[in-house]
Amino acid sequence: MSSARERIRGSIPALITPFRDGKVDEAAFRKLVNWQIEQGSHGLVPCGTTGESPTLSHEEDMRVVQICVEEARGRVPVIAGTGSNSTSEALMLTRHAKAVGADAVLSVTGYYNKPTQEGIYRHFATIAEAVDIPILLYNVPGRAIVDISVETMARLSKIANIVGVKDATANLARPSRERLACGKEWRLISGEDATALGYMAHGGHGCISVTANIAPKMCAEFQEACMSGDYASALMMQDVLMPLHDAMFVETSPAPVKYAASLLGLCADELRSPMIPAAEKSRETVKAAMKSAGLL
Repeated sequence: MSSARERIRGSIPALITPFRDGKVDEAAFRKLVNWQIEQGSHGLVPCGTTGESPTLSHEEDMRVVQICVEEARGRVPVIAGTGSNSTSEALMLTRHAKAVGADAVLSVTGYYNKPTQEGIYRHFATIAEAVDIPILLYNVPGRAIVDISVETMARLSKIANIVGVKDATANLARPSRERLACGKEWRLISGEDATALGYMAHGGHGCISVTANIAPKMCAEFQEACMSGDYASALMMQDVLMPLHDAMFVETSPAPVKYAASLLGLCADELRSPMIPAAEKSRETVKAAMKSAGLL
């Protein structure tokens, strides 16, 4: 488990799911996976929020994970998004990820139904005890409403295959507090591009990134600098990347990043309802940021 834990590091794009004419564009997704690896990404997350998992059917969700594993061919770890606000559904998706060869899973808290901390603990403990695969908790109170407290995380860290957290709180005190509570082996992965520099300085191990969908090489180099302790270089890269980070959230993600990806010829600018393409003003912001970063 320790080697699997240690592979969760660096720049890990939360992959978009390409659509064409209402269906998953499997050919575009295969190309995207290979391009990401060629550009230096250290891992891949299919079927996260950026991948529009809430609007994927179970069959589509499982197919996207399978394709990602097939195309990655072990070159980088695949951390499949398998979370749900239903424990039984999360179990089903986690079992599938294990069966098709995913290296780990990313599992979100119980959004909408707002479980208590004890409910959160039992949800994750049930999944971990049923499926022998490394589990990265996904703490995103901005979308899920509920927060995994440091105390609950400390309890969960005692379960062998719960290995760390994707932290999208943007609270830079959390990594230090969680390391002290959960131990030095606990994987600390930022889920928020704009604050990833500070998160890494607090002892983080990487970032599950939206921006890496369109700037994988730059994001990988930024993470390499952080991991080697070269924060002077990382700061210079941050100044180039920051307008991109902001632009990717000028509207609710993944509308901006889908548009950006379409400009690079990676996929069509197509989303699943109730998500809609970015508005014209947002598109102008995205395009300007991409030009500033040298992507266009």
